Amino acid sequence: MTAEPAGESGARDGDSVVYDLAAECTADDVERNTPYLAEINGIVDYGVFVDLSDSVSGLVHESVLEGTYTVGDEFVVELESVRDNGDMAFEPVDVDEYTLEDVDHDYPLTSTDRLESNVGEQIHLEGEVVQVKQTGGPTIFHVADEYGVVPCAAFEEAGVRAYPRIEVGDVVRVTGVPEHRENTLQIEVDGLSKFEGEDAEDARERLEIALEERAEPHDVEPLIDWPAFEKLRPDLREVAKLLRRTVLDGRPIRVRHHADGDGMCAAVPVQIALERFIADVHEDADAARHLIKRLPAKAPFYEMEDATRDLNFALEDREKHGQQLPLLLMLDNGSTAEDVPAYETLAHYDIPIAVVDHHHPDPEAVEDLLDAHVNPYLHDEDYRITTGMCCVELARMIYPEITDELRHVPAVAGLSDRSKADAMDDYLALAAEEGYDEERLQDVSEALDYAAFWLRYNAGDQLIRDLLQLDSDDEGHHRDLVSFFADRAREEVDEQLDAAMAHLEHEELDNGAHLYRIDVENFAHRFTYPAPGKTTGEIHDRKIEETGDPVITVGYGPDFAVLRSDGVRLDIPRMVSELEAEVPGGGVSGGGHLVVGSIKFVKGRREEVIDALVEKMAEADIDEDLSSAAPIDD
Repeated sequence: MTAEPAGESGARDGDSVVYDLAAECTADDVERNTPYLAEINGIVDYGVFVDLSDSVSGLVHESVLEGTYTVGDEFVVELESVRDNGDMAFEPVDVDEYTLEDVDHDYPLTSTDRLESNVGEQIHLEGEVVQVKQTGGPTIFHVADEYGVVPCAAFEEAGVRAYPRIEVGDVVRVTGVPEHRENTLQIEVDGLSKFEGEDAEDARERLEIALEERAEPHDVEPLIDWPAFEKLRPDLREVAKLLRRTVLDGRPIRVRHHADGDGMCAAVPVQIALERFIADVHEDADAARHLIKRLPAKAPFYEMEDATRDLNFALEDREKHGQQLPLLLMLDNGSTAEDVPAYETLAHYDIPIAVVDHHHPDPEAVEDLLDAHVNPYLHDEDYRITTGMCCVELARMIYPEITDELRHVPAVAGLSDRSKADAMDDYLALAAEEGYDEERLQDVSEALDYAAFWLRYNAGDQLIRDLLQLDSDDEGHHRDLVSFFADRAREEVDEQLDAAMAHLEHEELDNGAHLYRIDVENFAHRFTYPAPGKTTGEIHDRKIEETGDPVITVGYGPDFAVLRSDGVRLDIPRMVSELEAEVPGGGVSGGGHLVVGSIKFVKGRREEVIDALVEKMAEADIDEDLSSAAPIDD
């Protein structure tokens, strides 16, 4: 007998059709007077045992057999009888030429959004494998369809990889039973098959269309009417879509943000919005804990130390847990040439990168390395639109139900970065409606800076949420906690300035600005709050109040200087570029805004760098419209 695979039109003219049961087919799928392909699994004196599927088998009695057979031989049989105990008997069918036609078990084809209604029932599910995790027991395949991601547990034997040919990225059909396991809905796998050829292409196309549609961000009304901000909204929508699609694809997200008030006001709302969207998409109750990680960054750029750590953790997670490599989301950081080496490191592993920042960018340096970039400077706006303001809108595009919890956060971000945007009055009014007057907002800002200093490289998830009063309705606890942190911060600032102010150097520049300098390495307490940047900023604020004139403040150490100006157009990024060329061997680098920034140099050229810097400050234009915009990057 010769078998030919069935084509699109079924049997050829003159051919018989023989049916090939899928592995998951049961006795209910077997009909009388119908030929089936069988495989011999055992030979005894009274006949041969045959398999038609994983669960359909029976005996062909020796009385109806002709010739000799061996285990593994295939031939065509029909159902002869079924005993009361369910045992089945078959008999051979004489077919010379035939065409095979596959038979699937008639389980309902369902989707992840309907699993709950099918708990305890056998179903089919089609989707893409986005993670394969081997446990000490079953192999867990995370399968994503148009509506979500579900863990599918397949057991071969304890600790042994089930279905070893199935890998991340394959489009598969899962047959199994949805069950609840430790607060997680998962599918207990009975069968797992991979789509091939046109079937795989068709499935991928169907998934792609559906996921692209679901990834679209929500259209949310802006919290305030601000035409300058609206220029950024299309770019924010692009990032929101990228993040939503990343969640739908089951890819982890690693969030890096500047460790200050604005950075935390940016990162935490986005983190919470993503966590809630992940919970909607994934049936695994622990998915958010595994798929999103928020980490602060002390430097004003993505350091190689942070990049190599992030990459190493990602590679370990891929090896241990079968995860895809993550998307990197940089917030309040990441727009400059100093970020390029770290980005190029991640590029070797095709890790996508998105940036939302308000520091002066180097678009020519970073654009080719980024998948999305939001920055007000790219739209002829500036630092007064803070990253926290941007990311509150970003979080709402991802998960709009979070809106009521975030109305006070843009005001905290603006005060943390001393934004003088025209819109600050509207943000303050919005916060006031939620019970946050300006004094309370200032306390929250101060408390965030204080907590960030002591947390150092720790995200401090719950503490920061408590300080921002997110995921919490305990008004009394929030006020007590914020007051404690803010009071401690101010006490320690006063102690620092009591020691430092006596060592402040003053001169009046040719352009009429007051210049104040302090050696923060030798005349300020080290390794305690406030850090050099914060110390410089506090001195600067006091001198503005004291003089009422344009003020520039420089805090310097052996190989760094932090700068603040009020009423003077310094254009610090341009000054840094000029110093690089004017002080050969100075190792000058740095950046910031027009009126706030930091510079690094080699210790042996400090005097030349500082002198050249002062000369440039003396030539800078006085501009009453400019004032300090952000805490100094330490």
